[in-house]
Amino acid sequence: MAKKIRNRISKAFSNDIGIDLGTANSLVMVVGHGIIINEPSVVALNQKTGRVVAIGNDARQMIGRTPQHITAIRPLVNGVISDFEVTEEMVRYFIRKTQEMFPRKLMRPRVVIGVPSNITNVERRAVKDAAINAGAREVHIIEEPMAAALGIRLPVHEPIGSMIVDIGGGTTDIAVMSLGGVVRSRNLHVAGDQLNQDIITYIREEFKILLGEKTAEDLKIAIASAFELDAPMEAAIRGRDLVTGLPREVIVTDSDVREAIATSITSLVDAIKEVLEQTPPELISDIMHRGIVLAGGGSLLHGLQKRLQNDLKIPIYVSEDPLTAVVRGAGIVLEDIEFYKDLLIDSDNELPPQ
Repeated sequence: MAKKIRNRISKAFSNDIGIDLGTANSLVMVVGHGIIINEPSVVALNQKTGRVVAIGNDARQMIGRTPQHITAIRPLVNGVISDFEVTEEMVRYFIRKTQEMFPRKLMRPRVVIGVPSNITNVERRAVKDAAINAGAREVHIIEEPMAAALGIRLPVHEPIGSMIVDIGGGTTDIAVMSLGGVVRSRNLHVAGDQLNQDIITYIREEFKILLGEKTAEDLKIAIASAFELDAPMEAAIRGRDLVTGLPREVIVTDSDVREAIATSITSLVDAIKEVLEQTPPELISDIMHRGIVLAGGGSLLHGLQKRLQNDLKIPIYVSEDPLTAVVRGAGIVLEDIEFYKDLLIDSDNELPPQ
């Protein structure tokens, strides 16, 4: 009862925040106001002064275009913190931005953060410390597949098998859930960033052109596919010719890009098969009936749904607005932390009110 009263007081006196701290993009939602931030997880640093020059969209525009003393970096690699101080600055920026957008309240915010399912205790502690140091009153951690499942309203508390594949920028989380817990799961580093690298490597080897990461990502979004398309697509790309050292433009087709990412897509399919092979028969029956749900930006890859259905012989569904599933799930948890506490990891970490 006391916790419920404290929950109501917190809602009244603080702007509680849900954060999807992603490798490629970070999303922030405020309870009662919806998603207010969706920006790249990029920070630009001035190496001479050590000061942060830009964060988010402004910093992403600087990638590959900065002078030597300014570096645009991603502080999260494969979904976990690689640079603690820069991540703290980024989280501080998100919290400060929410406080500026809405009337400042008496209490510091409670924060729920989505993290990959295979995160270690040390990495989890780093996420918590970064949020606490950035101004959070208390921090709760939830695994991204569970948050995504809540965000797309899967019946995770019921004795029904639900399977979700959350394909992000740095990691892909595959999870089978039932009765409020993860029954089987797998986390792999085959995700958006890996596909970008596959494209860069292929273009370098086949066309002798060096591409930047942003160009590779734009090409992936435009014409990459996991299954042969009904109508062929092509795109013009520009990069540096490795033979002459001069700029050159070439036309790349969807079949070229499909060949580039083929190995990674096969690895993804094999990982889903492994999780299915380890899943209890009763839950397999539920999954065959209800299908597998895709979330995350990678689920928007052309032909992925068709490829998975063809290989797995199970219905595949792309969730509505898959990019925001995790942060929406974090917001649902914030609405009633007491009810969802069993879904959190390390949730008992409340700090004295300040």
